Amino acid sequence: MALYEHVFLARQDLAQAQVDALAETATKIVEEGKGRVVKTESWGLRGLAYRIQKNRKAHYVMLEIDAPTGVIAELERQTGINEDIVRYMTVRVDAHEAGPSAMMRRNERSERDRGGRGGDRGDRGDRGPRQDRGDRPDRGPREDRPRDDRDAA
Repeated sequence: MALYEHVFLARQDLAQAQVDALAETATKIVEEGKGRVVKTESWGLRGLAYRIQKNRKAHYVMLEIDAPTGVIAELERQTGINEDIVRYMTVRVDAHEAGPSAMMRRNERSERDRGGRGGDRGDRGDRGPRQDRGDRPDRGPREDRPRDDRDAA
């Protein structure tokens, strides 16, 4: 059997329970065709690069599948019919990644970098005193300075 990664984007107005039900439906389709879903990852509600069917965000779900080609054809047919799924893509891979996918690692890393606060600006209290620029020479009155290179010559 071949290895696949199937990612689908569900409408933004669906609840997480409905998104999980869509993943379960896809799993049932694969298992009925004598395949198996190795791993299911929900990447959460994320912004889209452009609007798709009036949606600015979508729920991302990835399934790692070990199944024959005919099962994938049926999964894509059923996914295309479903109105709750706005986009999908299935890719054949040589091997599945061990551990969490790159998207999940990225989410974990960004949460760790933010310190669990949810913001990305860091602690604003650690700036310390404002740096003094020291004594700077007086630039003189504004009228005496040239406005650009034409005035200087």
